[in-house]
Amino acid sequence: MSHPSFTSHFDEVADGIYCIETGLYRHGLAACYLVRAGDRLAFVDTGTANSVPGLLGVIAALGLTPEQVDYVIPTHVHLDHAGGAGGLMAACPHARLVIHPKGATHLIDPGRLIASATQVYGETAFARDFGKLTPIPAERAILAEDGQTFDLNGRTLTFIDTPGHANHHGCILDAESQGFFTGDTFGIAYREFDTPDGPWLFAPTTPVAFDPDAWLTTLDKLMAFTPQAMYLTHYGRVDRPETLVDGLRQSIRDLARLALAEEGRADSERSTRLKNAVTEHLLGSARTHGVNHEDAHMLELLAVDTDLNAQGLEVWLKRREKQAA
Repeated sequence: MSHPSFTSHFDEVADGIYCIETGLYRHGLAACYLVRAGDRLAFVDTGTANSVPGLLGVIAALGLTPEQVDYVIPTHVHLDHAGGAGGLMAACPHARLVIHPKGATHLIDPGRLIASATQVYGETAFARDFGKLTPIPAERAILAEDGQTFDLNGRTLTFIDTPGHANHHGCILDAESQGFFTGDTFGIAYREFDTPDGPWLFAPTTPVAFDPDAWLTTLDKLMAFTPQAMYLTHYGRVDRPETLVDGLRQSIRDLARLALAEEGRADSERSTRLKNAVTEHLLGSARTHGVNHEDAHMLELLAVDTDLNAQGLEVWLKRREKQAA
């Protein structure tokens, strides 16, 4: 077997847990995780299809092989988390896909996922940033139930159903570190915004299934486990989650309130007003946290999020308005 031509940057953030840079847009925006128990491996999230060669390089750098990967576990099927799942599964012949039941069909047959993501990002950007999605044979997929455990060579990983950001989202509890791999459920904390007060968290309201009430309930569910750490896809390990969760709850409420101010005003300018409101809100929240970067630099770091958050809030409003009709 030929070795991958490069290795993604990675750091060991807990015993046997490696945070891997997936290379989407810029360094520090999106990660995935590799869990090691002896000579057995599990990936939680995968990055995009373009990330896969670098992930295989990490396996090689650890002196292991793709045959030693037992599980590939996307937290949900958004492409920054699961776009590489098919390619990674194809390279890891013994791996089983662990996936939320509501997300499984999108990875087994990614046609609808490609279509919806192309609508969000545009055809050119989709092809450039996310690459080619590889279908996963249905017989290799495990449709995970809430509370289901997976044995990684004696290290227990537990799947927890966590709707709110997406209705097909699951978080993974690592029993050894008492930490959760949270996907998007514990928010975004780009490390450029860290201050002496710690990370600045905000909620990603990405299309299409933002549900603030479900999300707040999910956070209560996670905190009931008394986690010691959260391993964020965006970005890295954060500690003492009990000191951070209220800020995330407030972010969910604030973004929902900002959207509701536009309810019933479905004119052609609403998307622009929402994006402007999201941008102003995130800049103000970061400033309140003590971030002192120039506005232009913050806007550059948040460019993807201001756009996607606004799109997701508008989808949520349209869903509410349709239900009320």
